[in-house]
This record gives sequence, C-alpha cells and structure tokens, in this order.
Amino acid sequence: MIEVTIYSRSNCHLCDVALGVLEEFRQEFNFQIVKILIDESPELEEKYGEQVPVILINNQPHDFFRVDPERFRLAISKL
Repeated sequence: MIEVTIYSRSNCHLCDVALGVLEEFRQEFNFQIVKILIDESPELEEKYGEQVPVILINNQPHDFFRVDPERFRLAISKL
C-alpha cells in the first residue's frame, strides 16, 4: 500500500489544510496517511522546523507548506 506521511505540528493551520487535501485524495486513490507531530522531537524540529507541513510519498520528499493537487495526483497515479 502507498504511504503518505505528513510531518506536522500542533495548531498549524497549513498542516490542517494539507491534511484535508490528502483526505480528499484518499477517496480517489488508495493510500494510507501517517501523521507525525514534530512538536516533541528536537530531531524532527531541527530537520523540518518551519517547513511543515512536509509531505512524503513512500518516504520520498514530495511537498512542503502545502499540497499541490496536480503534482500530487500525478505522483500518486504513477505508483
């Protein structure tokens, strides 16, 4: 199964919007969403910091700040 990971933080409006977009795409494509909060992890804070939300598809970096619907659809349809 395809896994889409979203690195997020608590109370992040952009993260909530990105997660909503991913949920909509999940109706069209079959994939699992894994949400990881970086709030409590100094390592993840250092790695992703202010770039959240960060979206990975099968552990490969895809987008940050927001989900580009056309780019996401193209990437996920190739898997």
